[in-house]
Parts: sequence; C-alpha cells; structure tokens
Amino acid sequence: MVTLRGSDFMGELIEITPDRQKANSMHRMANTRLEMLSTMDTVKYPSLVIEGYYEVLKELITALTSLDGYKAKGEGAHKILIEYVGESYKNEFCEADIYLLDELRRIRNKINYDGFFVKEEYVARNKKIIFEIIRKLNEIIEKRI
Repeated sequence: MVTLRGSDFMGELIEITPDRQKANSMHRMANTRLEMLSTMDTVKYPSLVIEGYYEVLKELITALTSLDGYKAKGEGAHKILIEYVGESYKNEFCEADIYLLDELRRIRNKINYDGFFVKEEYVARNKKIIFEIIRKLNEIIEKRI
C-alpha cells in the first residue's frame, strides 16, 4: 500500500498486479467518451462537457495506474489518482496540469452533487490544456499497452 500525504485526508493506493487488459479497456472507453463529447454543443451544455472531460481524464489515469500496478481505493480515490500522476509523472505533467485536474474534479463534484452550472467561457478557456493533458496521458498509455 502506498499512502500519499499532503492532502486534507489520507488516501491509499492499493498495490495490484499490473492489468494491461483493464488499462486497454479503460483507454478505449476514455477515447470513445471523448469522441462522443466532440459531438456535444459546448455553448448549450458546458457543464456536461466539463463533466465528460473529467471522466475521460479519470479513465485515462485509471488506465495508467492499472499499468503501474495500483488502484485508488476509498474516500477521495479520485483525488488520490490525481496526486499519483503529480508525484509519479513529474516530468510529463507540470503543476498547472495537476492543478487543473484537481479543479476539474472539484467542479465535477459540484455539478453532480450541487447542480452547479459551468459557464461556456470556462470550457473555451481550458479546452486547449485539457486536450493537451489527454494527449500526454494517451501517449504514455499507448507506449505501454
């Protein structure tokens, strides 16, 4: 078990046998979801688009942790996934990338639990960086599956 510190809580990554089949499936699902999102109207449905981008990113990070032999578990699992990327892939992702991932996680929670509406400007302002993070994650995963 790996414990990540520096959060408001203690989370854990459970060590598992690396699972290429799961990683491949999660990778495919993430990219299928991304394809579906490309058909959505970001002006009309910005909250759903942001929620969808977050799900793509989470699925790609889950694929990556599966390849690395880890699984996030329990309360705060999504935050742990983001912290794992920030700690384990420092050369690939800068602090701004990790900050945006965590911001998307918080916004997704507000959408799901509070009915929060994202403004279209937020999507427009962050779309380029979101796609760059997706590109980097895909590149890392595709080299290993």
